[in-house]
Formats: sequence, structure tokens, C-alpha cells
Amino acid sequence: MVLAMGCLGNVAGTQCTIAATLKRSISRPWLFRSSFGLKPVQQVDIVSKRFSSSGSSFTVRSSSGTAVEDGSLQGSDSIPTPKVIIDQDADPDATVVEITFGDRLGALLDTMNALRNLGLNVLKANVYLDSSGKHTKFAITKASTGRKVEDPELLEAIRLTIINNLLEYHPESSSQLAMGSTFGVFQPTQQVDVDIVTHVHVYEDSPDRSLLVVEAADRPGLLVDLVKSVTDVNIAVESGEFDTEGLLAKAKFHVSYRGKAIRKPLQQVIENSLRYYLRRPTTEDSSF
Repeated sequence: MVLAMGCLGNVAGTQCTIAATLKRSISRPWLFRSSFGLKPVQQVDIVSKRFSSSGSSFTVRSSSGTAVEDGSLQGSDSIPTPKVIIDQDADPDATVVEITFGDRLGALLDTMNALRNLGLNVLKANVYLDSSGKHTKFAITKASTGRKVEDPELLEAIRLTIINNLLEYHPESSSQLAMGSTFGVFQPTQQVDVDIVTHVHVYEDSPDRSLLVVEAADRPGLLVDLVKSVTDVNIAVESGEFDTEGLLAKAKFHVSYRGKAIRKPLQQVIENSLRYYLRRPTTEDSSF
């Protein structure tokens, strides 16, 4: 089912780009045979609008007394690496998202509002500062079910929505994000060698499941493509964590085959196929 995405909000040009990119990446009728695979997303609108925090379903607690002025951390002499972590393991009842970068309250409020427009509830949030920057951690659930988000298409929409808001409030971060080449004002100052940065390993986790660890160059739609590539060989993806860290994406998925941990021969098949998929050049469908 096609994932329809609207072009709303106060940065319509950028959001239309996100809509087109994500729609192109995940518009094929894939079947996810895993705990990630719920019903396909009917419609996702990436929006960015100001709203008052009064009456919202989250609370913000500052765990640090570090002063913040003029949009920068006092005493900081470098721009931190932008990070977005989507964690399915930390909370059994909610998807936990953590953002590291920036210190503007408006960015947090807009992000909360944009997530609500994706049909999500923000249950709670914790904001704290340390030497690596500002960390915002919050728990989200689907408004329709009250449960954690398990659809990979919606998880990818969450990731791109957060990155879009990050780039709107902190355009300087686009020079450090792979997404900056697609959505940002400034192009990334560095390029990564795909062959060098791509790492795929499968580890023993328990008798019933294994741990798939992937590190690769980031791009829009990568989360959905990874889950599809694994489930296409009848591997069930049970839960995991997906990190956006600068130019790289890092994923850890709990996987199994017919309810059991993956044996060595199949582990090698998964590692080789993912390495090939992640390293090979991609070709747009329209070029055929």
C-alpha cells in the first residue's frame, strides 16, 4: 500500500521533498513478516507548526542546571554530532526516541506537534544537558492503539520528521548529517566510503533469537529497506534500535528463524546479502 504524505506546514518545500523521497522509498507493496509488521500506514502528514505546551501529554524535566543562552551551550567550543535514536527495547509499552543536538525550546515543541500529527501520543519527555550537548528523550505510542510503534514505515516517517525539524531550527547541523544532502541548507562537509563504513554481523543472543548489527551510510528510507531485506529471506525481526548518527546509521535488530536463533550458515547468508545490498549503487526506478 502506498504511503501518502502531505506537504503541509511552514517549510512546505522541504516537507514536499521529504514526502516524495519517503513515498518513493516505501511505496512498494511489501509484507513485513515480523513484530514490526502491523497494518500499513494510511496517511502521514509531516507538519511543523508552533503550539502551546499547555494541555500536552508530556512533561519536561531538566536534569542539569547548565545555562543555555543565545541558542548555544555555554562553554561549548564545537558543534556536537546530531543523533536520533529510536529504541524498541527500552520500554515494553512505548517506543523511546532520543535526540542529541540543539537547545531551542521551539524545536522541541514543533517536534512534539509534528509527531502528534503522525497519529502518535507523546507520553513523557526528559531533557538534560551534558558535555556532548542537549539530550531530549521521550516515549511515544500510537494514538489509535495506545501501544508502541511497530510499523517500519511509520518508524521511518518519525525519523525523517524529527530530522526535518532539527534541520529547520539548526540548519548548521545539515553539514554533519547525511540527510543534509537531501533536506538541508548546507551540504555535508565530509563524504563516507560506503564499502569502508558498511559492517554487518549476526551474533548469538539466546536460544530463541540472534542479534543483527548493521552499520552503513545513512539515507532516507534505510530503516524500511533493512527490515524488508531481512524479512525477504523469511527472517523475523522482533525488535531493535535504529540510530542516526551524523553520516552513519546504526541498527541493532533481534531476529529469529522459525522461532529459533539463526544458525551459522544462515547468518553468513544474511551478512553477505546485506553487505551486497548496502554497498551496491542504487538506481532510480524512473531510469528504466
